Amino acid sequence: MEIVIHDSPQRLGEVAADAIAALLAADPTAVLGLATGSSPRPVYDALAARCERGEVSFAQARAFTLDEYVGLPADHPERYRNVIDADFVSRVDFAPGAVQGPDGLATDIPAACAEYEAAIVAAGGVDLQILGIGTDGHIAFNEPGSSLASRTRIKTLTRQTRLDNARFFDGDPQAVPQHCLTQGLATIMAARHIVLLATGRGKAEAVHHLAEGAVSAMWPATILQHHPHVSVLLDSAAASRLQLVDYYRETYGAKPGWQGI
Repeated sequence: MEIVIHDSPQRLGEVAADAIAALLAADPTAVLGLATGSSPRPVYDALAARCERGEVSFAQARAFTLDEYVGLPADHPERYRNVIDADFVSRVDFAPGAVQGPDGLATDIPAACAEYEAAIVAAGGVDLQILGIGTDGHIAFNEPGSSLASRTRIKTLTRQTRLDNARFFDGDPQAVPQHCLTQGLATIMAARHIVLLATGRGKAEAVHHLAEGAVSAMWPATILQHHPHVSVLLDSAAASRLQLVDYYRETYGAKPGWQGI
C-alpha cells in the first residue's frame, strides 16, 4: 500500500488521472471501476479536461460502477447511475453502453447481483478501481461487519452512512434509501490496481485504520492491506492521524518520476 499526501484535492485528482491516462495509453480497452461521492470528483474533473483537450480517450474503454440504491426511480437525480453520468460519463467519450452498474430496480435481486459479477468477469476484470472511504471505514457499501469474502449483494445501510449521505437528499437521513446493491469486498479486491481517495479530517480515523490498523471486518477497508497494488491519495487533514506520515511523505518524494502510482 502506497500513501500519497498532497494538500490540494485537485493535485490528488491529477495524480489519479495520470495513472488512468497511462493505463489507457498502454491499453485503450482497459476496464475501469468508478465510484460516486465527493472524493473522486477531482479525478473526474481532471480526466474530463484532458479528454476535452484530446489527451485521453475512453472510446474503447469499459467501466463498472460500485453500487446502487435499491428502489430509487430511474430518473431520480441521486440514483448512482445518474450521478456518475453527470459527474463523469457524460463529460467524456465512452461508447454507448460501455458503463454498467448494478440494477437497483431489478425484480430478482440475487439474480441481478450474480449477473453483475458475471459481467465484470466477462469483461476481463477491472484494471483500475477508484474508491472513496466512509467515516466508518466502509468501501462501496460494505458496512462494518461485512464479510471480507463478500461478492455483489444487497446490503442494509447503517444509520451513520445514511447520516453521511443525507447531504445529497436535502439533509434528510430518512430520504436516503435503506438498501443498496454493492460490489463485495472480494469483488473489489479482484481489481488489478486500486486507487482510494480521502480528504478532510472526518476521514482521518478511517484512514488510520485502513493503513496502520489491524485487518478487521469492523473496518472493512482494512482488507486492502492484502492487495498487491493499492494507492491511497490523501490531503493533510485525512492523513492527520497517521503515525508514519513523515515516512510516507519521504518515500513518495523519493520515487523515480517514471514510476507513477
